Amino acid sequence: MEFNEVTTAVAFIGLIAIGVGGMIASDMMATDTILMMVAPSMIIFGAIMLGIGVKFGEYRATN
Repeated sequence: MEFNEVTTAVAFIGLIAIGVGGMIASDMMATDTILMMVAPSMIIFGAIMLGIGVKFGEYRATN
């Protein structure tokens, strides 16, 4: 499986959606709290980890 921009975006959005959907379905905290605090933090953390992963992959590919 080749990870291009589209595949990566679909996996990123799908993973965030599953996490947020699971938290909403489990009713562990108010939906407003999940959507205003948890979802944005998941997106930011995911973007940081994606950036680190891409840079590490570039490093591994060149060395």
